[in-house]
Amino acid sequence: MKTSDFDYTLPEDRIAQAPADRRDQSLLLVVDRSSGTFQHRRFADLVDIIPAGDALVLNTTRVFRARLLGHRDSGAPAEIFLLRSTGEPRQYEAMVHPGGKLHAGRVVHVAPGFDVVIERVTERRTRIVRLVTDQPPDEAIEQHGHVPLPPYIHRADATPDVDRYQTVYANESGSVAAPTAGLHFTTGLLDELQSRGVRHMRLLLHVGAGTFKPVEVEDPSQHVMHSEHYDVTEAAAAEFNAVRDAGRKVWAVGTTSARTLETVVGDDGRLCAAEGETDLFITPGYRFRAVDRLITNFHLPRSTLLMLVAAFAGYDLAMEAYRVALAGDYRFYSYGDAMLIT
Repeated sequence: MKTSDFDYTLPEDRIAQAPADRRDQSLLLVVDRSSGTFQHRRFADLVDIIPAGDALVLNTTRVFRARLLGHRDSGAPAEIFLLRSTGEPRQYEAMVHPGGKLHAGRVVHVAPGFDVVIERVTERRTRIVRLVTDQPPDEAIEQHGHVPLPPYIHRADATPDVDRYQTVYANESGSVAAPTAGLHFTTGLLDELQSRGVRHMRLLLHVGAGTFKPVEVEDPSQHVMHSEHYDVTEAAAAEFNAVRDAGRKVWAVGTTSARTLETVVGDDGRLCAAEGETDLFITPGYRFRAVDRLITNFHLPRSTLLMLVAAFAGYDLAMEAYRVALAGDYRFYSYGDAMLIT
């Protein structure tokens, strides 16, 4: 297939600029692969859709305040977008703006007592930077950083985003983008599902900025995926295997959960604990071994996320689902509505 096969036209006013008033009152387009039919529901209706004994797979990554806004020595504005720690103390890989001005040795002043020093340029044209602060770096980032809203949300971050651009089950900090399918869950909805016998399995994948990167080559096989860190614990693997042994279904919440499961699952369909980096790129023709059902948002055209959805639903049905959503009142992207593929 060609990248252009995954293109579609989205009016600007269909890109959600703010979340729904209530998380679980988002619209939910239910796509039935066996019949090729669609239902229009609300996200809270999952309590009537997911059978007891099946398992929801939740990505517990937490978004950190990755956008550092400051100024250069000249007084001109500058931005440091932290991607991830390099593993060295106070050192991060980052994207910067303006890229043409922030060479090695330049300093961005974020706040009194908090500077960012550009150390070097990487082969990817990102920067390795060092945080200079008297505080622990994590505290300085949380105090002075901004919520890294996606580039298609055309406003500055605000106080409500601190809560709403985060899942209610977020735990371990490390993502620069939210696993957005999970934003629709409330604690009450999760509790009700659990009380009805739906199992919960938790894993981790830290979402990188590459999630917003469009596929720029016409041949998707030539696209280079950025790797992302994942962790599947012994407890999570045991939960997955118990669900499968009981003949029940696995419901991946989001493409991040799906990619993690498909990275770790063995040829025999079983999971073992694992931790590492994944650059798995799922396109139509891929055979899913771990995921039976998929809950997801509506994604950007020409994106790796849309290609994964098309691989799971089937290309024709996935693109028809997008046409159905466009013809309706569905809102798109991170703060938009959801789709369930059964």
